[in-house]
Amino acid sequence: MRIATWNVNSIRSRLDQVLDWLKAIQPDLLCLQETKVDDPLFPKQAFETLGYQVIFHGQKSYNGVAFISRLPFEDVRLGFLGELPDSKKAEELGGQKRVLSALINDIRIVNLYVPNGSDLKSEKYIYKLEWLRCLKSYLEVPAERGEALCVLGDFNIALEGRDIHNPKQLTGKIMASEPERKALKSALGDDLEDVFRIFESDTNHWSWWDYRSGAWDRDRGWRIDHIYLSKELLSRANCCYINKEVRGNEKPSDHAPVIVDLNWPPNEEEEEENDEAMNSLNFL
Repeated sequence: MRIATWNVNSIRSRLDQVLDWLKAIQPDLLCLQETKVDDPLFPKQAFETLGYQVIFHGQKSYNGVAFISRLPFEDVRLGFLGELPDSKKAEELGGQKRVLSALINDIRIVNLYVPNGSDLKSEKYIYKLEWLRCLKSYLEVPAERGEALCVLGDFNIALEGRDIHNPKQLTGKIMASEPERKALKSALGDDLEDVFRIFESDTNHWSWWDYRSGAWDRDRGWRIDHIYLSKELLSRANCCYINKEVRGNEKPSDHAPVIVDLNWPPNEEEEEENDEAMNSLNFL
């Protein structure tokens, strides 16, 4: 099963690029962020023509998340309120369309566009930290249901120095401040792991290059687009990589896609072996 995440920075502006990419990479599921379009205007038919099903949760000019999937959706949930209907904070944060989840191939996929925060002294930064605290409560619910969990998207946070082109200068600033990092780690808990770091431990792997200051030409990027997997999925990951070349397109998004390949779902023989192992343990 091939899953990808991509902040496209306006799906209508980059529709042809996304369609060409789908034809070339053939993912089973593409999770989009920053679609920047009201739901009635989402270019749904273009994806359906390629054999994909589409679910979106968007708004005009800002934010927006979507699923483009070859596989059927179950139990679709829009926003924090889709999982935390009794939460006053979830209701307050629900105006911005940043969260979409569904069961796809027996995996709870959670597609996120985490707020940027703008500046450490701004109200948007306070909003970001509140949003991340709400995310913690949100992610606890599918974990309690025992669902295999894949949380992915644009997190607007570089968790470590190796995720930034100039950590000495940028650590402590927006997207690399300790409160942001601490809040995200708390939200992810102990079970979710960054699958990219299972395969690549070095620095100089970026998923976002600012349009300003010649960041792309100078390869001055950040790794802020992540895929986190629960343990039963992590053991089935074959590879995870950043499709950096896409950032070199004409009029590209400032983000590149991140892709993970999973050996999923388990085949019948594997399930029988697991059942036998559990029965043996129960007998002992």
